[in-house]
Amino acid sequence: MSLRFNAISSITNDSAGAAVPNAKVTGIFGSNVFTLKTAREYLADEAYKSLVTSIRGGKKIDRNVANQIANGIRAWAESKGVTHYTHWFQPLTGTTAEKHDSFFTLKSDGTAIEEFDGAALIQQEPDASSFPSGGLRATFEARGYTAWDPSSPAFIIEIGEGKTLCIPTIFVSYTGESLDYKAPLLKALEALNKSAVEVCNYFDKNVTKVTPTLGWEQEYFVIDEALVNARPDLVQCGRTVFGAAPAKGQQLEDHYFGSIPERVYAFMRDYEQEAYKLGIPLRTRHNEVAPAQFECAPIFEEVNIAVDHNTLLMDVMSRVAKRHKLVVLLHEKPFAGINGSGKHNNWSMATDTGVNLLAPGKTPKTNLMFLTFFVNTIKAVHDYSDVLRAAIASAPNDHRLGANEAPPAIISVFVGQYLAKVLGDIESRVNTKFDEQDEAILKLDLHRSIPELMLDNTDRNRTSPFAFTGNKFEFRAVGSSANCAISMTVLNTIVANTLKKFKTDVDALIEKGDKKEIAIMHVIQKYIVESKNVLFEGDGYSEEWHHEAERRGLPNLKTTPIALDAFLTDKAKKLFESAGVYTHTELEARHEIELEKYIKKVQIEARIMGDLAINHILPSAIKYQNELLANVNGLKAAGLPESAYKSQLAVLKEVSEHIQVIHDKTHAMVEARKVANNIDNTRTKAIAYESQVKATFFDEIRYHVDKLEHLVDDDAWTLPKYREMLFLR
Repeated sequence: MSLRFNAISSITNDSAGAAVPNAKVTGIFGSNVFTLKTAREYLADEAYKSLVTSIRGGKKIDRNVANQIANGIRAWAESKGVTHYTHWFQPLTGTTAEKHDSFFTLKSDGTAIEEFDGAALIQQEPDASSFPSGGLRATFEARGYTAWDPSSPAFIIEIGEGKTLCIPTIFVSYTGESLDYKAPLLKALEALNKSAVEVCNYFDKNVTKVTPTLGWEQEYFVIDEALVNARPDLVQCGRTVFGAAPAKGQQLEDHYFGSIPERVYAFMRDYEQEAYKLGIPLRTRHNEVAPAQFECAPIFEEVNIAVDHNTLLMDVMSRVAKRHKLVVLLHEKPFAGINGSGKHNNWSMATDTGVNLLAPGKTPKTNLMFLTFFVNTIKAVHDYSDVLRAAIASAPNDHRLGANEAPPAIISVFVGQYLAKVLGDIESRVNTKFDEQDEAILKLDLHRSIPELMLDNTDRNRTSPFAFTGNKFEFRAVGSSANCAISMTVLNTIVANTLKKFKTDVDALIEKGDKKEIAIMHVIQKYIVESKNVLFEGDGYSEEWHHEAERRGLPNLKTTPIALDAFLTDKAKKLFESAGVYTHTELEARHEIELEKYIKKVQIEARIMGDLAINHILPSAIKYQNELLANVNGLKAAGLPESAYKSQLAVLKEVSEHIQVIHDKTHAMVEARKVANNIDNTRTKAIAYESQVKATFFDEIRYHVDKLEHLVDDDAWTLPKYREMLFLR
């Protein structure tokens, strides 16, 4: 019996899943996190105040005080049965990394003790040679450093019976360049804070800090473990490279918000329990549109914490799924023909005075502040749409963008009819100089119009990559397997840069004698005019929009190798360097790393396609071809006329034609891969893999394989089919 039928049989025999304990969320939330409340219990006043000041004000912690904090963290961790600690970081591999060390050590006289001092808390030295560096470090230059990020609390991860204390850190090279996602993110958040505070002070001098917030929505598929193990493409690529569409897919839309299957429900409750203990504030769970697809979402948090929590959750989900004999697929497009998975990044900005800067207020003054930050964000997206597109570029996301409710590669902004009218009204006064009377009328009009948004009168546009949804912007183009940090780094940097320019432009008008509010309105009006081309309210999938976007001068960067070029433009280098987020060298390194990741992922997919075609598809098809041939020859030998086996001959011919094309194209793809592998330049090599391997062969080989799946005897087909993977529970 094949793996496929064994897998199907195992679902029938073992569908209950693992038992899930019941626990009140408030009773376990954050129980495995070294929160400030916990710190108050385990730290002396000096150490506690230093930690609070570092978290809230970004102040460095003295190493002597760090010793006290480390001792307190160790005491807390040991009280929970922890024996090891690690610096938990996010290298550019796309996964997390950790090297465990024991609290156990020996004194000079051989006495065994448990120890965790400030030096171990603040800094470690993992080997950096095997992590992606984009040429920053040679293999023989191994030294790298992890450095504690006090703004993200330490936590305890439980794996089986083991418990490890995790210290969130940044990761840098021996020469100081960032080698991770977190270090640039922290710099971008500080750049946004600085620029936003200065603009906020036009309206409220009490604002001293602006914190970007993030609420991600994690989409994912859940498939039975045995079925996944019988699909080499899912095991090695995270997606199916072959698979005919089932009779029923998502066309009835009956899975969306439907009853959660019992086995998946048990898995959800289990990983939620783990997440709550880690302080991840999950709030929502539901079925998504595609069969076997689901979503979870948390309460909004500060961007840095939200990024850490999402990265951690992806690991927790994958690990917990194994307890239920399930597999979580985080790939952006695991199955063709149905919805892929995104990670919508809902982003806003909050002041330390309790104001959401993207929420309309109740007074003309607060509405003007809202309008300022709203328009500046649109202007930032317009001016740096290519860089924002590069931030979500990846081989998996290329499979997803542009269909099945995923936005297209063209970056545009959807604001809804009410705000579109407000912006249009302001733009229409372009030839009119504001005076104090006009200013009062304008602010009154805004006061009347904008609060309507509080009733969510903005519609939803699932084809928009960047949409305003009432009190936040939703960056829908981010892929489900991506680290949120890169998109958040870019978004916060471009908004910081635009706000900085906004203040310069407003101050220049004030110096010329304009009243502050009038100066602000003039610059807002100017920015609306300059950025209106990025606003689009219609169907992002339509051919008309693609032509219209081209006329507007909006880039349509459909493939990752081309989209990544945006990181190397003079505009991008100036942007990131002036904000202190990336140096030129770091940008070039990241460009190289992302190209290498693209090449390797497409290469792996091409290799697995070849393996499946030669070792699974063709043997099954040839076996069936022989059965048809034997049937035809038998009928001939019996003296029956050709009309008696005309249908068998037609099927035999069709099967034979598909076999020949698959054989020829698979071998041609191998040769194209060899040619691409001999290219030295990384960008040229990535483009060759995209155009000469992926675009030339993937769809054509798949077409013929999927046709064979419909023709070949079901008993002879070795790979689990879509109808089984998506619907068997």
